[in-house]
Amino acid sequence: MDGAIVVLNAGSSSLKFSVFLWERRSGRESDVPALKGAPTELVAGVRGQVEALQTAPRFKAKDADGKPAGEHAWPAGTQLGHAGALEHLVPFVRSRLGDTPIAAVGHRVVHGGELFSAPIAVDREIVHKLERFINLAPLHQPHNLNGIKAIAQLLPAVPQVA
Repeated sequence: MDGAIVVLNAGSSSLKFSVFLWERRSGRESDVPALKGAPTELVAGVRGQVEALQTAPRFKAKDADGKPAGEHAWPAGTQLGHAGALEHLVPFVRSRLGDTPIAAVGHRVVHGGELFSAPIAVDREIVHKLERFINLAPLHQPHNLNGIKAIAQLLPAVPQVA
């Protein structure tokens, strides 16, 4: 696999993210079971968050060494939401990646009920099934699903996993 993996944690008032890059290193095999034998290693890249999504949104990012990599603030009273935060975040991540494509997006989802207990590729049907568990985690599940829906709009060809 080539490219970057973006991991999102969409919460009630924030959107946290981390970007991981595949690096090819000769002589090293991946310790990811699905990639056994592949000379790759997953390394941390930029990470950060957009906080106060509904009141006075602020974006902050750090590079892998913990140094500031980006900041932005919206006016007080701005109701950015997850979709608005991702409309800022996706171009920011792409600018940091250069020619490296976004290969996949992973999401933290609080509840999979009895249907899901392991990571799964997300499509419209899976989202509908996960919506059935909103009542089990009403403070988290809707926000987690908002992130998935927004990425489906912004990056429709990029696979998502929850």
